[in-house]
Amino acid sequence: MQLSQRARAVRPSATLKTGQQAAQLRAQGVDVINLSVGQPDYPTPTAIREAAVTAIRANQVNSYTATAGTLELRQAIVQRLRATQGVTVTTDQVVVTTGAKMALYALFQILLDPGDEVLLPAPYWVSYAEQVKLAGGRPIEVAPTASLKVTPEQLADAVTPATKAIVLNSPQNPSGLVYTAAELRAIGEWAVAHDLIIIADEIYGELVYAGPVPVSSMLTLGDSIAAHTILVNGVSKTYAMTGWRIGYAVGPVDVMTALKNVLSHMTGNAAAVSQAAAVAALTGDQTPVTEMKDGFKQRLDVVYPLLAAIPGFKLNAKPQGAFYLFPDVTEAMAMKGYTTTAEFVTALLNEAHIAVVTGEAFGLPGHIRMSYATDLETLKVAMQRLKKFMD
Repeated sequence: MQLSQRARAVRPSATLKTGQQAAQLRAQGVDVINLSVGQPDYPTPTAIREAAVTAIRANQVNSYTATAGTLELRQAIVQRLRATQGVTVTTDQVVVTTGAKMALYALFQILLDPGDEVLLPAPYWVSYAEQVKLAGGRPIEVAPTASLKVTPEQLADAVTPATKAIVLNSPQNPSGLVYTAAELRAIGEWAVAHDLIIIADEIYGELVYAGPVPVSSMLTLGDSIAAHTILVNGVSKTYAMTGWRIGYAVGPVDVMTALKNVLSHMTGNAAAVSQAAAVAALTGDQTPVTEMKDGFKQRLDVVYPLLAAIPGFKLNAKPQGAFYLFPDVTEAMAMKGYTTTAEFVTALLNEAHIAVVTGEAFGLPGHIRMSYATDLETLKVAMQRLKKFMD
């Protein structure tokens, strides 16, 4: 059968592909340490799981919900935004989706026409570029500064009459960097001046280890910036609920109406039981979030200097959020005789039995992404294996 051009043009998710390779080796009895997975290793908090069970026993999750999500969940999202960011939105501005990834995918579908360009400051999450292509758009990579951040001046060199939107992710996957409020405001004002849509992926917004918590949202940086912004978030990272698949988008009513129309023909509503659990997550005791965040910070504080001390691995700055490290390994590659990051990553998997993700997938060859969302003892063993690999 002849596949569509869209299907032939899309690359598989590098993170999922690496995870599958690690799983295959493990099935063969190889002791692989998988640092490729971007999900918390903590269990979903008990109160959230119990809320789901209660909803099931009460027969509250047997039917379709509104495509935009239950009113109770949308109200919880509105209240959470007000409590954490001081942002006031209405439930008509909120659409719940089957994971934040679906929110992004569907937004590109409703916003882009063939040939529209979307600016992607590198490094960027692996699915942005592929989702833009699936919508008929053109992803435009914008190389960062040495700090792995972009400036309005760099963006100005990339913008064209075809540019429709920019995607901003802070805290960032894959580097863990956090843009300051001043940096975000400067980019936001530049985007407003060019009449661009700002898609703000803030999925790691509450997993921040330095400065104000949570990190400033694009919706807090002035009325004109907020009017150009569509926020994407979810419960997956903050509440260790990756498998529950609940994300959401917040934006202008006309955009959210179009989003609901498209989703009504794609997924319909997100799973009703997951929505009930998400209400409990957003409105309940936030102590588990603090405990998980403290655990991630402890791991980072231990692992960061160990990784920085490995020959050939360079880290420009200590991450401030999320749970990733994104070292520059160009020197390490040269030391080991590899010419591409993909070759280096394959060698790490087959020889050191450590699974990481190549930087090419994030728009920055010469880097690798490593997750520290696993227990500290395993991370220490991984650092020992890396050091031995480089000796």
